[in-house]
Formats: sequence, structure tokens, C-alpha cells
Amino acid sequence: MQRSSHRRLLPSTRRRRQNPPYAFWRNLCEIQNVIAIKIAPFSRYQTLDVIRAVAESGRTDIALYTGNDDNIVADLTTPYRFTANGKTIERRIVGGLLGHWSVWTRPAVDLLTECHASRSASPDLLAKGIAVTDANAAFFDTANHFAGCIAGLHEVLRRQRLLEGIWCLDPNEGLSPGQAQEIDRVYAAYPHLNDDEFVAQHRDDWLR
Repeated sequence: MQRSSHRRLLPSTRRRRQNPPYAFWRNLCEIQNVIAIKIAPFSRYQTLDVIRAVAESGRTDIALYTGNDDNIVADLTTPYRFTANGKTIERRIVGGLLGHWSVWTRPAVDLLTECHASRSASPDLLAKGIAVTDANAAFFDTANHFAGCIAGLHEVLRRQRLLEGIWCLDPNEGLSPGQAQEIDRVYAAYPHLNDDEFVAQHRDDWLR
């Protein structure tokens, strides 16, 4: 960890259940080569543990990134304020390292730009965040504990003709029962969130 300034640690519940406590993140901030932390516990409480640890460490050079695909807009627009040594400290999440951004990417870039420009979440922006969360639930197969999360993303890319199939490294991994129908549903419910037309315009050049 001390030899690399590009290593990051992240709390995540997709593949494991345990998350480091506040003390772990507070101690991590003492390592000067730590320059960024991705936060992905899918939990408000554990997200706050990480951000509070960074804020209370006094470090202003650690960038915070969200991996909470269920709370993207709120994460990117919330000012996180804490009191330490009698002073109010504010930190913000500056970007994301998100599975969501592997599909429907053009609107996701626009959404990030909108979040950065707004600095606070309007009702319309929060509503868009709920739509994104709903779409992610279908892509990541939350109904089946993320069993079809990789295949779900591959399915979106297959529909856009960026992939020929949804094969995964694990031959037993695929779409869960009903997941394709859920992807159909969010496609119909949120046409403004997909970038099918943009992909179609550029796909042949990209794949040439």
C-alpha cells in the first residue's frame, strides 16, 4: 500500500459481507500515499464512516468516489458536514467508479455533469436518481442478490450490438429468471436514460 499512490480500498457488499469499521478508515488516512477511496457499501451508515474518517483526519487531498449504484445522485450532490475540534468540515464525493457507467454511458456522463453543476439536488434531479436506481436494480439483478449482475450488463451491451453474447468467465453465470423482462421494463420506463441512438451512430467506427 505504501509503495503505490494508485491503490484504492473500497467497502463493498456485492461479493463480501464484512465492511471495515470507522477506525480502519481513520487509520488508512494516516498513510500519505492514499490519494483516493471508492465507497461502495450500499449503506448510508458505512458510507458516512468513510467520509467522516477522511474529514476528521484533516486530509483534503484524498478524493472520494461513490460506488453506491443505489444512491448515485444523492452521493454526488450531498455536502457531508462534520464537526471536529470545534470546526465544521465539509467533504464531497467528487465522482464515481460505478458498474452503472459501463452501460447507458452517454446519459451517465450528462448526469455527472448535472450533479457537479447543481451542487444541490433539486426534486427533478432526485427523481432522476430514483430512475437510475431502478434501472440499476434490473441490470445488477438485485432481486437475486446480484447473481446476474455481469450478465445483465452484458445483455444491455448485446442489445446495443456491442457484444455478440452475454457469456461470462463462469459458464454457469447468466441472466436470472425474469431479469430480461426487468431490463425490458426499465428500457420502456426510462427511454431518456439509454444511449442506444448514440451508440448506433458510432458503433461501426468504434468496432472497426
